[in-house]
Amino acid sequence: MNITKKSNSIKTNGDLQTPTSNGMNIAFFGSPELAVTVLEELKEKNIVPSLIVTQPNKKVGRKLIVTPPPVKTWADKNSILTQQPEKLDEEFISKLKLEKWDLFILVAYGKIISQEILDIPVKGILNLHPSLLPKYRGATPIHSPILNGDTETGVSIVLLDNKLDHGPILAQEKITLWENSISEMPIESDLEKTLAQLGGKLLGETISKWLNNEIIPQEQNHEEASFCNKFKSENALIDLKNNSQENFLKIQAFNKWPKAHYFGRDNKRVIIKKAHLKDDKLIIDRVTHEGGQEIDFK
Repeated sequence: MNITKKSNSIKTNGDLQTPTSNGMNIAFFGSPELAVTVLEELKEKNIVPSLIVTQPNKKVGRKLIVTPPPVKTWADKNSILTQQPEKLDEEFISKLKLEKWDLFILVAYGKIISQEILDIPVKGILNLHPSLLPKYRGATPIHSPILNGDTETGVSIVLLDNKLDHGPILAQEKITLWENSISEMPIESDLEKTLAQLGGKLLGETISKWLNNEIIPQEQNHEEASFCNKFKSENALIDLKNNSQENFLKIQAFNKWPKAHYFGRDNKRVIIKKAHLKDDKLIIDRVTHEGGQEIDFK
């Protein structure tokens, strides 16, 4: 994998300061592992929220074990108060309003934020989005540049408004996905980790400057906006007779979910765990049958 930091396009009107949450009342909205990575990066910058809002516990796996979201586990380890509302209803909002909030941070939370919540914090809500907005607004901004064979992607820090990934940009940073050959394209899970770390660092730098009124928000060019939707299992179906490059990009994009697969002679699903391109041909390295162990394709 060849992911390299390319540029930093933070637009500010002041010098960078060491971020800190001391004296600032900040709430963090997030749920998956990506958000945990961001929280760790913020903690390194001495930015620790006083409240974390995350999704309710869910039944996971074949045994349906009730499991908290990764952010809840992180909050417990760090002794941070959590709320896990089923809905962001009036009861929840009224509790939020009992305190004065300086800032909310939103990272892959998974619920729609109403205007009433947007209006609560003095400095609004900062949202970390893992794409170069206005490109790839929507639910799958990490998968989509891989599927489309893009040479670059990145992260954007935006001031949240009441439209989907629409708010003005406070900071942006690009990375290169591949330079010499599309065969260098990373898998989605690795790209997610890279963008989470990059975004967490950029968010840490941006928060301090935003709270100190040192950033001039930049309106997005909405005419250039593109959108990406959620994927279903059938989107990850591989026809081995199709274009090798397209199949390879599907395998790289769907390695975590919904998992690139084809149906074998017994009509059972075969999940492709690892593959590569050689002389423009798709070479499958590792697979697993439905419910089986990972094995060498040969």
